[in-house]
This record gives sequence, C-alpha cells and structure tokens, in this order.
Amino acid sequence: MSLIIKIAWRNIMRHRGKSLVIGVILFVGALLMTIGNGVISGMEKGLRKNIINGFTGDIVLVSEKQESDAVFMDMMGKTVEPINNFKQIDSLLKTVDELEDWVPIGKNGAMVLNEEGGSPGFTFLIGMDFERYRRMFPNTMKAVEGRLLEAGEKGVLVPTGARKQMFEVSNIWFIPEGCDIDTANMFPEAKAALSGLVLKQNIVFMGMGADNTSTDIRLGIKGVVKYNALNQIWGHFGLVDIESYRTCLGYISAGDKATVELSADDRSLLEGSGDDIDNLFSSDGMMTDDVFASSTDTAPEEKSAEDKELPEVENIAPADLDDGTYNLVLILLKDHENLDEKVNMLNTRLKEANLGVRAMTWKKAIGAIGSMAGLIKGALFVFVMFLFFVAIIIIVNTLSMAALERTSEIGMMRAVGARKGFISTMFLGETALLSFFFGGLGIVTGYIVVQVLAYLKITHDNDMVQLLFGGDTFHPFLSGGDISLAVLQLAIVTALAVIYPMLVARSITPLDAITRE
Repeated sequence: MSLIIKIAWRNIMRHRGKSLVIGVILFVGALLMTIGNGVISGMEKGLRKNIINGFTGDIVLVSEKQESDAVFMDMMGKTVEPINNFKQIDSLLKTVDELEDWVPIGKNGAMVLNEEGGSPGFTFLIGMDFERYRRMFPNTMKAVEGRLLEAGEKGVLVPTGARKQMFEVSNIWFIPEGCDIDTANMFPEAKAALSGLVLKQNIVFMGMGADNTSTDIRLGIKGVVKYNALNQIWGHFGLVDIESYRTCLGYISAGDKATVELSADDRSLLEGSGDDIDNLFSSDGMMTDDVFASSTDTAPEEKSAEDKELPEVENIAPADLDDGTYNLVLILLKDHENLDEKVNMLNTRLKEANLGVRAMTWKKAIGAIGSMAGLIKGALFVFVMFLFFVAIIIIVNTLSMAALERTSEIGMMRAVGARKGFISTMFLGETALLSFFFGGLGIVTGYIVVQVLAYLKITHDNDMVQLLFGGDTFHPFLSGGDISLAVLQLAIVTALAVIYPMLVARSITPLDAITRE
C-alpha cells in the first residue's frame, strides 16, 4: 500500500497541471454539494420548526365529509366540515403512543363587515382555546401592539398581515383596545393616509358557514400580533377564542350545550353541512314541522351591521370547551420520521373506531404552500445531483486524457512486469489522494461557509424566499449526517469517475508504448 501511495504521489507531482485541474473540480464539487446539503437540511429544519412545530403539527385530522385536503389554504373559499365528537377522538388519541400532543381548532372564512358603509373584507378565522394552543405551539407569535389573549378571555388577535389586508379594502386601521395608534408599525400607504384613517378597536365578523346560519359578532381587539416566522403567510389568519368562533359560524358552542340538551335530530340539523340544510326543502323535509321550526328559531335575524347594535361578547367560561364543534385537530408526533406510515396507522385506528374523521399530512393540509415547499426542496436536490454528475463527467474526461498522454509510461511499466491490477490500483490511488485532499478541503470550506451564512442571519419578506429559507431567516444547517453524506457523495464521485480511466489505462500494452514513441 505504501508503494502505491508513493507512486501515486510521484505521478501527481509529475503531472501537476492535470492533477490541479482534477483537484479544483473535486474541491468545487465537494464545496457546492456540502453547501447544498446544508441549505436542504436548513430548509427542512426551518419548515419543521416554523410550520410543523409552530402552526399545523405533523398530522391534521378532518371530517370524512371534507372533500378538499387544503383545509388551511383553500383558495376556493370552501368551508371546512365540522367535527362534533372531539371527546371520542381525544379518547382514542390518548391510546396512540406515537403522538406527543394535539389540539382541536376551528378554521373557516369570515367577512369583516365595514360599518362605515364601504366594501366588506375577508379573512380566515382560527378559533381556539388559546391557552391550550399556546402550550402546544409556544413562542410562535408576539404582540407588537396590545397583548395576547388570556385564559377564558373572549376577543380577537389581529395579525399584521390581516390588518394590512383589511386596511387596503376598507381604509380602517384596527388597533387594540385601550391603545393609541402606533405609527412605528404602519406601512407607508397607511402613514400616507394617516389624516383620514378610521380607527377601530373592535371588529364585526360574519362567519361564512356552508349552512347559512352564521351570525354577526363583535369582538374587541386584544392585540396585534406578528408570527416569529413566515409572518407573510400566517398573517392572513385572525385568532379568536373558540366560543366566539362557534357563535360566528353558527355552530353549537359549549355554552349552548351546557344550557340546553338537544335531541340527536336537532343537533344533527344545527351542525349539519350545506347538503343537510338543502334537504329540508325537499318534499320529505317539509313534512317535519317541528324540525323546520327548530331550524327557523335558531337562525339569526338578517340585519345589516348598520341596523343593529352588536353587544360586546362577555367572558363566560363554559364547563367544557370540548363539548362544542371544531373543524380540525392538529397533532404533533414524538418522532417526525416515517410520517406517511404513521398517517396510515392512525387512519386505520380511526376507521376501526368509526369516528368519522381521517388523518392527513401537514403538507396536504396547507395545500399549495406544502407543494411549493416540496418543489423547492426537490429543486435543491436536483441541483446537488446535477453537480454530482457534472463533476463525474469532467473528472472522467480529464483522467482519460491523462491516461492516454501517459501511454509510454504505462506501456513501459507493463513491459517490465506491471500487471493490469497494479495499473488500476495506481490510478485509483492517484484519484483517491486528490479526492481526499481537494475534496476534503471542499467539505471543510463548505462547512465554514454554511456557518458564516447562518451567522449572518439573512432575512427576506418574500413568501417563496421564506419557503426556501424555511422561515424568515436564512439558516442553513449541517448535522453529522449531512457531513457524512457529503463524504459519501465525494467517495461515489471518485469511484465512478475513475472506472473508465482505469479501463483505458489497463488496455495500454507495451506495443502501444513503442508505437507511441
């Protein structure tokens, strides 16, 4: 082995030009592959932290009646089907060892009524037990004005993105209760219109339920919040307490259930989908006078925001919030690996229990955003693989030319007794030395570059760039596994690149050397 290394080193020094070209290729290839692995790992880590551990969880449960998977970002504005049996679902989830935590929420669209007579706006509403939500997703947001919701409190938290969107539609600037306008948090268009701004400390929402039994509800603004990451994306969701959400969407609330017990038929009617309500107007439905009367009694009187005074919602804590309606259940796993297998396992358990819900991955739940994140990750992987194959092709050509230029040398070695195996080992040794030195230097340099890029904390406001970053800040990351992967990639490049040149060198005979001379 020492003889091979000595001969390989002598040949490298004798052919410095060719060796340097191959070395530079190996250095650049290893450098870019290492940085690419760091960007991919940083993106995965950022998405897991800022989406999975900050907003959606690993798995999302929806009603089996739910047609679209994109329950968070459905651009068609379709309502998310209700889930009315969370207590039974909760009991089953407690028996699944792979689950870390879960939280039920409500999610649907709502109109933002303009009491000044202008066009109404639109926002997504997420209803939640805020204390429970924050236990599962801690430190995901901060109040830039006002404060966060307290346990059992009713109100709304307005993200900065939703406030901007509402302003652009209605020219109303929403501020928290008891707070003055803060120009430091205003964007240029709002500052320019400052003298004519209409200030509001509460919002009137009208839920956009499929059953048309939603009602208007006025909620005080407790705070204006900003997400710590992906604020441009999550900023379209207004956060309200779950009981106010249920009232707004026309769902049965925990307070309602604590007040009156409904029959199974009445409850099915009140929590039904649009198809259920439409069936009331069939010939069979019209025959049931008591059910129709119950529906009429519970439907809100149609009045505009200008025709009625909407009372502020009081903070009344029901006995058990889980008695009411939800739309989604967000689940965190103990181990994020093998997600599809765990979704299939959970779906099997849910189907056996006949709970009327199904599980899907977070990527499906966030629709286009999840697909775009997957495309960006795939593009980065393809880029790394492209570098991989380009490096192989260039090194193969360079080594093959070097072997042909050394025909006389190799032919003389064969003439004095060197076997083909020795020639192959000599070429492999030369390439391995170059790969070890230049490729290793590329990996070390790539690691340093990744650390520097992470230290710079580069930020960007563009949504697509944030998906590439995995958050608001560019934070590439290299684990021990990523470095091992870079070493493995370098070894594979070296092994594949040297095969053809070795075959060329092995085919050279003493006669070729004489003919060459």
